[in-house]
Amino acid sequence: MQTEKIIDRIVTWLKDYATQARVKGFVVGVSGGVDSGVVSTLCAMTGLEVLAVEMPIHQKTDQVDRALEHIEYLKNKFTNVKGTSVNLTSAFDELTNIFDAKQSDIPNRDLALANTRSRLRMLTLYYYGQINSLLVCGTGNKVEDFGIGFYTKYGDGGVDLSPIADLYKTEVYALARALDLPESIKNAIPTDGLWDAERTDEQQIGATYPELEKIQKEYGSKSESDYTGRDLEVFKIFDRMHKAAQHKIQPIPVCHIPEEWK
Repeated sequence: MQTEKIIDRIVTWLKDYATQARVKGFVVGVSGGVDSGVVSTLCAMTGLEVLAVEMPIHQKTDQVDRALEHIEYLKNKFTNVKGTSVNLTSAFDELTNIFDAKQSDIPNRDLALANTRSRLRMLTLYYYGQINSLLVCGTGNKVEDFGIGFYTKYGDGGVDLSPIADLYKTEVYALARALDLPESIKNAIPTDGLWDAERTDEQQIGATYPELEKIQKEYGSKSESDYTGRDLEVFKIFDRMHKAAQHKIQPIPVCHIPEEWK
């Protein structure tokens, strides 16, 4: 993997896009994970303004600590980076009350509330982006965005541009090492941070990122009958999630009306 070429390409792409959009730079949500760590660093390398925002909602202490550590790392290394922390816990709790969502027997309640956390963060980033003339920079990778749809529609999927969406998770880790990010970021276990209980991405999905990447690279050229054992198990997981995620991956359906009817 030619990490230096990839880094240079992304940094140039980001700077060119922002310049053409006539904005000052980027706003990035920093979670303490490797994806946001890499993206925020690449944005900082453009030399344009970068606002790194930590947005805890009933967050685990280790996640908050990693996010704050990374923001300090960025501020110390790049003079064009500013950081802020916006605690959204009270706003989320108030929404929960307004939604009358305290009853545990509400169908899909926990998933709906988890997605609400992500969407609350999205609108926060767009607020800070708009008042500072910054683009909201996405942190999704190729497996999450185009493989299994492991993101929240109009949450962390609601962004202006996606610099690492053509990179697999293992490739993002390679960039983190090449960029020499803090050890806590380089070794962070992937988690979406949307649940009160500690649930890693791989626990939720039922497969590791390397396992999923293997299937995604072969998807379309191989079918279920080509796999056995663990590969077959992962294929079924990927296939099910990929098909269920088409409403995220495909453009929004539009009902076209014949011109003569208008």
